[in-house]
Amino acid sequence: MIRELLLVRHGESTANVAATAAEAADSETIDVDERDADVPLSEKGIAQARALASWLDGLDPGAVAGGDGGSGTAFWCSPYLRARQTIETAADEAGLDPTIRVDERLRDRELGVLDLLTRRGVEVRRPEEAARRHRLGKFYHRPPGGESWADVALRVRSVLRDLDDLADETDTQRVVLTAHDAVIMLVVYVCTGMSEEDLLEFARGNTVTNASVTTLRREAGASWWTLDRFADVDHLAEQDAPVTVHEGDRDVRPH
Repeated sequence: MIRELLLVRHGESTANVAATAAEAADSETIDVDERDADVPLSEKGIAQARALASWLDGLDPGAVAGGDGGSGTAFWCSPYLRARQTIETAADEAGLDPTIRVDERLRDRELGVLDLLTRRGVEVRRPEEAARRHRLGKFYHRPPGGESWADVALRVRSVLRDLDDLADETDTQRVVLTAHDAVIMLVVYVCTGMSEEDLLEFARGNTVTNASVTTLRREAGASWWTLDRFADVDHLAEQDAPVTVHEGDRDVRPH
């Protein structure tokens, strides 16, 4: 069984910068030309990915906390460019050449008709969706053409089943999984057995920082995981890399 999950959020992206600027300017729309899957890292994001190499290089390949001798480490990643750039840059800087499995189930949450709209933009241009979101709540609201948090949780559960199958077939006990803030938040939700209320309360007070590492561990035979560290950015500070706080999925910090 997988005993340790290391959840890496991608570094700062150009869309992160554009979205934060649009919210600060009280604009209705976010100026991003690429489709979401093709959004690259910003210059700060590249620096963060390089700094992530120090953390990656520090992983002990021969030991997993609480493990029983299995030494394999698997690398899984969202197919989106910003996530792939993050782990590929970090691995290259660390002098590693891991096989990275790209899986579309780790993609960012799809926002459908709300894509590229700020909070103000949703209220002005899609008031019916703002009302539906208020009535249904952040967890279950699914914008037309998009996904709810519950939809993403289903993707996460499917990935976790496959990871345990991988562990049964190999000596893998640790997985480095590079993805997005909503995906990471929902991995924590699924693995620790949170309720909807627990998740929303946790999300209000915690941010999945760019290029951060979240660590989950479980004992042999245990049903639930223990959240060991959340959104740790010590490796960025140690390498004098910028620490940036951007909401990729605007519902990750419920308001």
